[in-house]
Amino acid sequence: MIIIGLGANRPGGLGPPRETIAASLDVLAREAGDIVARSHFYRSVPVPASDQPWFINAVASIKTSLSPEELLALLHRIEARFGRERRIRNEARVLDLDLIAYDERIEPKAGEGGTLTLPHPRMHERAFVLLPLTEIAPGWVHPRLGLTVERLIERLPPDQTAEQLDSRSN
Repeated sequence: MIIIGLGANRPGGLGPPRETIAASLDVLAREAGDIVARSHFYRSVPVPASDQPWFINAVASIKTSLSPEELLALLHRIEARFGRERRIRNEARVLDLDLIAYDERIEPKAGEGGTLTLPHPRMHERAFVLLPLTEIAPGWVHPRLGLTVERLIERLPPDQTAEQLDSRSN
């Protein structure tokens, strides 16, 4: 299962974050492969805490022939097309696309370097990833930690919350 995290907390050229995320999924489907499943939207506070607007988040699983490196590069190109500029870490953004997991791959492998880390190094600490993930992949097991998504949710700190909104990303 290939899992993509989607988020936004600034309006972009297509309107509010929900519309931007939905449009990015359409582009992803055209350029990467099939969207197998997608979660509801969630509302979450910025992490780390700041005075920026709350985020709208979702997760999707896709089927693709792209390698993890090719897929990550495509995600960054899609972000740029939607107006994302990578200047300051954790700044407000019009679109954030993260490669959360790529099947059971673990990157970098022990003793190797590299720019790609799989699964995403902080996904297990983020309610805005884990809660929507339970919708599309209940029982999913973190390849590095060996824990189910449900167990990871139980281990979240109390300040990590996300509220499900009423409509699915589409």
